Amino acid sequence: MRWMTRSVTALTLISCMGCASQSQESRSAAGSQSQSKTRPSATATSQRADATNAQILLDKIKADKKLLVANNMDLTDAEAARFWPLYDEYQRGLDQVNQNLASTILEYAEAYDKGAIPDATASKLLDEALLVEEAEVALKKTYAAKFTEVLPAAKAARYLQIETKIRSMLRLDLARNIPLVS
Repeated sequence: MRWMTRSVTALTLISCMGCASQSQESRSAAGSQSQSKTRPSATATSQRADATNAQILLDKIKADKKLLVANNMDLTDAEAARFWPLYDEYQRGLDQVNQNLASTILEYAEAYDKGAIPDATASKLLDEALLVEEAEVALKKTYAAKFTEVLPAAKAARYLQIETKIRSMLRLDLARNIPLVS
């Protein structure tokens, strides 16, 4: 389904936003493991092209995100020395939240493809979605306190605003592309 392809791309972007980093070697290894030994179909080729385009975009976003944060934080050298390691920790925490979100959305996509979603499945997916949101809020609260220990409160709030804006734009794309439960 087209919505699923777009949603997976958006999920990948969200995951990227939570990643501290991913090496080129690990991406190459993952890509080579997924390649088939048989001649790919047109659909497989199209999906690979979409994945390649998404990866290019992800690489660009990863390269730009830290720069975007740095350019908007106006950190002193002393603040930067304390902030960036904490930033990296927070990104790793967001990565786990993002993985859970991706899993929930992919589980929904599989259920949706089968037709009307049974109440039990809908209830399970709703619980999982709420757990993801609760985990993200808990993580943000934990790190808000940590950021205010190493930065003035206004700068800590500014960073969390930047992070929230980025994540909100990506979630908007997900919301636009994921159909309602039927």
